[in-house]
Amino acid sequence: MSYETTENRASERIAALLDEGSFVEIGAAVKARTTDFNMQTKETPGDGVVTGYGVIDGNLVYVYSQNASVLQGAIGEMHAKKIAAIYDLAMKMGAPVIGLVDCAGLRLQEATDALHAFGNLYMKQTLASGVIPQITAIFGTCGGGLAVIPSLTDFTFMEKEHAKLFVNSPNALEGNVITKCDTSSAKFQSEEAGLVDGTGTEEEILEEIRSLVCLLPANNEDDNSYDECTDDLNRLCDAIENAAEDTAVVLSTLSDNHVFFETKRDYAKEMVTGFIRLNGVTIGAVANRCKVYDEDGNVEAEFDGGLSVRGCRKAADFVNFCDAFNIPVLSLTNVEGYHATMCSERNIASSVAKLTYAFANATVPKVNVIIGKAYGSAYITMNSKALGADLVYAWPQAEIGMMDANLAAKIMYAEESAEVIRQKAAEYEAMQTSPLAAAGRGYVDAVIDPKDTRKYLVGAFEMLFTKREDRPAKKHGTV
Repeated sequence: MSYETTENRASERIAALLDEGSFVEIGAAVKARTTDFNMQTKETPGDGVVTGYGVIDGNLVYVYSQNASVLQGAIGEMHAKKIAAIYDLAMKMGAPVIGLVDCAGLRLQEATDALHAFGNLYMKQTLASGVIPQITAIFGTCGGGLAVIPSLTDFTFMEKEHAKLFVNSPNALEGNVITKCDTSSAKFQSEEAGLVDGTGTEEEILEEIRSLVCLLPANNEDDNSYDECTDDLNRLCDAIENAAEDTAVVLSTLSDNHVFFETKRDYAKEMVTGFIRLNGVTIGAVANRCKVYDEDGNVEAEFDGGLSVRGCRKAADFVNFCDAFNIPVLSLTNVEGYHATMCSERNIASSVAKLTYAFANATVPKVNVIIGKAYGSAYITMNSKALGADLVYAWPQAEIGMMDANLAAKIMYAEESAEVIRQKAAEYEAMQTSPLAAAGRGYVDAVIDPKDTRKYLVGAFEMLFTKREDRPAKKHGTV
């Protein structure tokens, strides 16, 4: 054990990530033990990985950082065992593990020894899942079986220029060459694969990880994800309804001091997921989005208001994480139905089922705010009362029901005149789709002024703080 680390890129990344002077290295003297293929003649300081612990804003974390200057960071037996040992310590102490990846793959000279140790690392990650947060940042190559490592963790970040993440090399894919589609790039992995939460420079990524660690609990039992709230708990959110189409803006407006950490922000943008704070407490947020606005207020992208395959899977994974770590969940509902294309039809039912199951199965405090349309079974999926939402609020302009009132009237009175259909549509809206009608049936707890949303949410989650809820005894669900 040492408070000093050899100066190399791996150590520099750790120093930039952790609070100054807090890193303690473990296993600095470990080196490769194989002698096959004249390996004893090669210097392998630390066997190509720096491991240890330190703090981020006072929060204990365990870190490993691969050193590409040692056999290109290739994973050997002792390399993998050092990382596994860090996982063992993190599990005992209940603290997050952060991996900084820059690796050429498995070390061929060590063959089955490297494979077995590497497989044990998969096991450690599996056991840690849902117990301690796991975060991966990719700064170099992460290919082949190593690509499973970030997939087994909770959050993944990639350096946007030089990092590569792939199972199969882009040139090995049938009909593809890297110049046609670089499937290993940060852009592809964040926008198409949906594996990466954020991209940027090394400095930006390390700063994002620091921010994320400060929002998350240390483990699934001991929660230190609370912070002092310096924002006004009764702050009004004037004109927040004008941003209803871009719920990333809404969530930022609602949060303490406008803190919003968006996850998988470049993937399935029609569904927003991320963390906010309310009265200093970390809240996981899931929200439908119709438009994306840039910093100048221009529309960057538009969506059809339906649940999509990618959006459902993104949200389901996020809700499952929140439930595992006892993070309350807030949903903002504005959904008209399902995304309708030939491609999505292959998987839309199973994807919606996963999101439905995630919301219904979660036992953490759950609050839903209907900010726009809430139509059909898509509305049910979005954390409705039927799925166990503890409290449901609605804005006055919300529409809740089977479908748009005009369309319903046209179907029910197809042979009537336009004037009759207009009258019946107005009746249908008042009787079936208005938020007051839903509140009268107990499906909405209160119709609230949009500007009061923040104080309602603060009060709701404070009331639900000690919530306890059980599910039927079983090994696990199968959805």
